[in-house]
Formats: sequence, structure tokens, C-alpha cells
Amino acid sequence: MYGTVAKLKIKPGSIDELNRVSDGRERGPGFVGVYAFQTDADPDEVYMVAIFDSKESYFANAGSPEQAAAYEKMAQLFAAEPEWNDGEIIYSDLAE
Repeated sequence: MYGTVAKLKIKPGSIDELNRVSDGRERGPGFVGVYAFQTDADPDEVYMVAIFDSKESYFANAGSPEQAAAYEKMAQLFAAEPEWNDGEIIYSDLAE
């Protein structure tokens, strides 16, 4: 599996809108899931984890016109440029 961990600084009071823009969107072949963590220390700081079944699926999604359009909507809610950390998922332990 492959994905990204992104640190997002969003505009104050934009968390509900960020969730609305992200919710229910088609993410393309190979999409496994996404998690977003709102930090206790700063409610306008979010860590987002997006997971795909392969590096190829991840980059196909990242380069798609649909993802570009979705990102444009999300970017309007950012207070700063996101920090992206792409990589191979080397371990997971999920409850069944």
C-alpha cells in the first residue's frame, strides 16, 4: 500500500466546510481510505492520511482532472500551503 500524510493548516472555522468538500467524493481505482485528525493543540491544524493499494494508483489519482478539481475546492480553505509526505505503508494493525 502507498499513500500520503499531509499536515494541513486550515482557515479558522473551516473544518465543517473541509469535511463537506471531502465527503462522498469518488477517489478512483485503488483507493483504500482516508483519515483526518484534528489536533487538540490547534483546532485549525489537521493531519490527513490517504491510502491507496499501490504507488501507481496513488499517482494516477493525484494526476487526474477529478482530483485537481477537488483539490482546488479544498485549497480555498487552507491558511498555508500543505506539507505532503508520500510513502510506502510498511506496517498496519487494524482491529477487525
